[in-house]
Amino acid sequence: MLRTERLSKRINSFSLREITLDVARGDYYVLLGRSGAGKTQLLELICGLTTPDSGRIFLEGEEITRKRVQERGIGLVFQDLALFPHYSVKDNIMYPLKIMNLSLKERVDRVQRAAREMNITNLLLRKPNSLSGGEKQRVALARTLVTEPKVLLLDEPMASVDASLKDDIRRMLRRLNRNGQTIIHVTHDFGEAISLASRVGVMHNGRIIQEGTPLEVFNHPVNRFVARYAGIKNFFRAAFVTSYNSCSGLTEKRTRFKLPKGKYPSSGLLIIGSSEVLLSRQGAAGIQINNIHGVIDDVVPSPTGFEITVNAGDFFYADITHREMEENSFVTGEKVIVSFRPEALRVVGDGEEKKEY
Repeated sequence: MLRTERLSKRINSFSLREITLDVARGDYYVLLGRSGAGKTQLLELICGLTTPDSGRIFLEGEEITRKRVQERGIGLVFQDLALFPHYSVKDNIMYPLKIMNLSLKERVDRVQRAAREMNITNLLLRKPNSLSGGEKQRVALARTLVTEPKVLLLDEPMASVDASLKDDIRRMLRRLNRNGQTIIHVTHDFGEAISLASRVGVMHNGRIIQEGTPLEVFNHPVNRFVARYAGIKNFFRAAFVTSYNSCSGLTEKRTRFKLPKGKYPSSGLLIIGSSEVLLSRQGAAGIQINNIHGVIDDVVPSPTGFEITVNAGDFFYADITHREMEENSFVTGEKVIVSFRPEALRVVGDGEEKKEY
């Protein structure tokens, strides 16, 4: 439905570089990346607020690279929402319809439909300064939806919403998408991508470095940068040795890992999820290899229990539950054994990832 071909744009010292993006009808596509990665700049190119230095943009097979904003059929909800403070909610929502040559009845009908869809009918006569962050977000969405955009662009839609209201906004956005609205959503929040996206693109330094379904991207990250977004903290740069009946990796700190049989590059990054790292004082039951001795360096409460850092030459991060902590009472300075199955290890990249990321 929406396609960009090798889209590039220099903005002062920053450059978007050859962005090729395909968003199918009905997709919920999340662009994930840090501040300054180029996410907002890409949205501005797609909706026509800026023009590319090179590359093309297509919507439903028609090139729209040089079309005016109003002619594209694309709606953008800004991060700062940009509501008119002196207008009522109703007039804010109706504002973009004034240039569409619609009858008064059609404009009123569209405002009412959008207000019902966003559940803000009771707010139509109020001014923005009397609304909560979540209510303002709904008004901004309604103002864009009245134009019936083919693609809805959302720039950090949770940024101005209290944590207690974010679940409501997520449910509303999922409902919009289920009803057929194609959405491109910019965020730096991994949790938003997991809870909303049908496809994810990870941006870094003006490029999309990996895309796919959330499961594909976060279970098979191409490098350390993407893996960090998946919440993975255990990274080990290693050289790999394969013999007839065994495979192993040796880190720069001389920690040796046993790997499943397979083909490996000469070097790369080994990663393992914190939930797959087991802690014990005698070695985990049933795991005969990958038992590494170390000392607990830190114990930090987490939403699900505790994150424990172990210094074994290399640092390991393990997530344990409250129950596990009650049973074991791990403390800093204590000697422990880090254990994990070979199948829990994954190899990322070819050892050159450090140069760019």
